[in-house]
Amino acid sequence: MALVTTAEVCDANPQLISSGELRALQPVFQIYGRRQVFSGPIVTLKVFEDNVLIREFLEEKGNGRVLVVDGGGSLRCAILGGNPVVQAQNNGWAGIIVNGCIRDVDEINGCDIGVRALASHPMKANKKGTGEKHVPVNLAGTRISDGEWLYADTDGILISRTELAV
Repeated sequence: MALVTTAEVCDANPQLISSGELRALQPVFQIYGRRQVFSGPIVTLKVFEDNVLIREFLEEKGNGRVLVVDGGGSLRCAILGGNPVVQAQNNGWAGIIVNGCIRDVDEINGCDIGVRALASHPMKANKKGTGEKHVPVNLAGTRISDGEWLYADTDGILISRTELAV
């Protein structure tokens, strides 16, 4: 998203909002990472207090994609830490949205990647490798599917069924 803000996208597309083609996530996420503005096609993942699948995804080439992780909204441990975020940055991911907690905040804030999460938590996650890849997830009041597009800035996060011409 060049110089067009999420607010401007909303103002210019009331018909897409009415039809559900364009949705805004509820404002529940904290902003982390140096890249406050990012966008890209979505890859979805559903886990609960387990970070094995997250690490596996971020070891792949990101190609400008955004990983959207439904961590069940758990506030009992962090499912994303500094090492995987550094790897995601180096592998070309645009951003990571976590419906859960992260840790190693100072390290993550030094990375040139966009990260959003509910909060930070010092406890680490389980390592069982359970979860579901490429499934629709529900977070922040919105159903999100693999292949949709995410646009984030300091005003909020938008989900679009297709890439917007911004």
